[in-house]
Amino acid sequence: MPNRINYQQQMEGVLRALDEAGQRPRLLLHACCAPCSSATLERLAAHFDLTILYYNPNIYPPEEYRRREAELERFVRDAGYRFPVVELPYDPQAFYAAVQGLEQEPEKGARCTVCYRLRLEQTARYAAQNGFAWFCTTLSISPLKDPVRINALGQELGAQYGVRFLPSEFRKKDGYKRSLQLSAEYGLYRQDYCGCVFSKQARGL
Repeated sequence: MPNRINYQQQMEGVLRALDEAGQRPRLLLHACCAPCSSATLERLAAHFDLTILYYNPNIYPPEEYRRREAELERFVRDAGYRFPVVELPYDPQAFYAAVQGLEQEPEKGARCTVCYRLRLEQTARYAAQNGFAWFCTTLSISPLKDPVRINALGQELGAQYGVRFLPSEFRKKDGYKRSLQLSAEYGLYRQDYCGCVFSKQARGL
């Protein structure tokens, strides 16, 4: 079996090349929540002109969706970042339509792949429509997410929409640990389920 691609190493190569060329391109970062964004922004802020995109129609219930968005805005402000946060319309029906027939799938199963694609495709589309050179997602910082599927989808959608996808596995090099530290430092709300109603039910919440 071949070794899995080292996405962290690939990202570091991209960042070195940009720094050596004196470039700071525009990157659209899909963000799922404040804790996952914390260490991700810390790694990317010096290399890109960032805009943060909050597009998460999977999150249930609406109160949870709004709480996560507000906490993301608060973290960006309190951490001193001046990057804009763009919130796209909350349309949970888009998520339910996409995962129809996959409701009984376990976490990390086929339903999650469809959810990754839904959010990454909207990010790639928005990036293409608004002149971004790159796009990326915070999702790869979570130990509960599959970086192989995330990066494969990102590359595929980047090619489809003509925007470069930044490979990543933000949880590496203590990225997830750093997100815990920053969450404690800023008093961030850390949710106890991924986001959708199915993950909430699976945790017995």
